[in-house]
Amino acid sequence: MANFDSKTISSRKKSQLILGYFNSVSRKYDMMNTLLSFGIHHIWKRIAVRMLGLNSGDRVLDVCGGTGDLAVLAARAVGQTGHITLYDFSSAMINAGRFKKNNSSIRKRIEYIQGDVQQLSFQNESFDVAMIGFGIRNVIDMKKGFKELYRILKPGGKMMCLEFSKPVSPIFRLLYNYYSFYIIPFLGKSITGSEQAYTHLPESIRTFPSPDELTKILQNIGFLHVTHRKLTNGIAVIHLTKKNPV
Repeated sequence: MANFDSKTISSRKKSQLILGYFNSVSRKYDMMNTLLSFGIHHIWKRIAVRMLGLNSGDRVLDVCGGTGDLAVLAARAVGQTGHITLYDFSSAMINAGRFKKNNSSIRKRIEYIQGDVQQLSFQNESFDVAMIGFGIRNVIDMKKGFKELYRILKPGGKMMCLEFSKPVSPIFRLLYNYYSFYIIPFLGKSITGSEQAYTHLPESIRTFPSPDELTKILQNIGFLHVTHRKLTNGIAVIHLTKKNPV
């Protein structure tokens, strides 16, 4: 069983609902992200990839990669000798990004795989870097997903998690909550026709662990030197950590 928007349902049902949400909004997903965040999500993603300090030739895994914003940024950083694999459970989301016209030459260099982060189809210690942007909230067993990322990282490999959180300022939090629970679902219904997908978004943020709680989860899994950076008054948070080098 799993918690889902203040209800308890089967894990299988939750997975089906989330997949349905992403499939239904895939063609307008990028436009909605830009509209709802006023374009700030592009800045967050650039900061997150820059903090990883990617090197030429790195092998990078982008899980829950969606339409590939992070993957494209990483591909630029690792160059022609590097390798980027985008992994997502929605083929509709993968295809929505794979065939986009912008950065088309870079997108052709990315390897695309449909699959579940809870069961990654890679051998141990296959990647130098793993990253996940705005996706771990939708994983049925978040800890299992992080354990898989730990498994596929080489010793000393880096992991970055960019995820939504709650604003720090009480006043800003009130405004943000109103925007999230009323404006976002209205815009989601008006533009994509899927009110449920954008009702789920703020609810999933509300129930997601705080930055300090997520830090402890990562440390308990075995990640070292876990740090986090809050962006835009804490609306988004970048967690950066490493696998034990031994």
